[in-house]
Amino acid sequence: MNTELSEEAVEFGRTALRAFEAAGGDQLVQDAEREPARRAELVEPVLDELGAWELDPRGGADELEAAAALCKAAGWWALPYPVAERLCRPTDGSTDASTEGLVVIAGTEPGPRSGPGPAAPVAGLGPRWSTVTLDGRRGLATAAEPVGSPRYTAFVTELIPDPIPAPVPDLPAIDGPADGLADLALGLVLPCWTLLGMLDRAMELARAHVLAREQFGQPLARFQGVQFQLTDAEVERVGVEELAKYALWAVATGRPEAVDDALALRLAALEAADLVFRVTHQLHGAMGFCDETTLSWISRYSQPLRRLPLGQAATRDHLTQRIGRIGLAGPFATQLEVQPR
Repeated sequence: MNTELSEEAVEFGRTALRAFEAAGGDQLVQDAEREPARRAELVEPVLDELGAWELDPRGGADELEAAAALCKAAGWWALPYPVAERLCRPTDGSTDASTEGLVVIAGTEPGPRSGPGPAAPVAGLGPRWSTVTLDGRRGLATAAEPVGSPRYTAFVTELIPDPIPAPVPDLPAIDGPADGLADLALGLVLPCWTLLGMLDRAMELARAHVLAREQFGQPLARFQGVQFQLTDAEVERVGVEELAKYALWAVATGRPEAVDDALALRLAALEAADLVFRVTHQLHGAMGFCDETTLSWISRYSQPLRRLPLGQAATRDHLTQRIGRIGLAGPFATQLEVQPR
């Protein structure tokens, strides 16, 4: 088992970072928030030039790793575009292969466990989206018109699922359960790589801040309390990075436990995000919540990734129910201590 990204994928990620920086870097998300109608115009030319849509994450490990590296680069700049969801778009010739992308949803209707209903940060990027539920059921949905400013919605809009047609006798199904579960695993893993890029950037911003700011005649970085906080956050971030590589390998090799690994990755990423953003905001102080600081933008646009399709508590509950007393397989079996209820 080799979970390290290939050199080609790593270099592709570096190229994407430089391309996003040249296109505006941190200014991209600010411009998109100020002029939502230009969201696609600001980002899509860069992705086209990179050849992003030529990648087929389902086509092999090399392309999947390159897709993950691209998602991580997009997260570093808080790119105002659902790169992971677009990369996950079905390409198997099914009726949902002509949609804008694939979104994982908690359910097809509002409920006490699924929240207010399916939603995703896809406002203004095309009406038709493929969906897959947490039990692997594929479907189609229409993105509603955005309500409210992206400053408060982060481009999240409601998804209105199509009615599920009744099965026709003697007619083969378009896809089977295995197809839906494979989509689910991929649709869970790639957005976690986007969130990982955001965690990387938040830590880098915090390091730069504590090195530059002084208190009592010395940099903040010299204080043990600051060092301990950054160390705790970095340990969480590194753990997520290793688990992300393992989950990516599980998807690439078609492991039967790939969905379990993807859910475990998501839970670990959400827990790490809570700690990383709490520490980095604390170290920045009140200014960390002001638009003048990049951390504020990164933190705000991480919210859709952290809340959809399920938040931390609901993700833990779903994983607990899924694995039951069997637990997780593989080298990260002890990563999560999940107790059956």
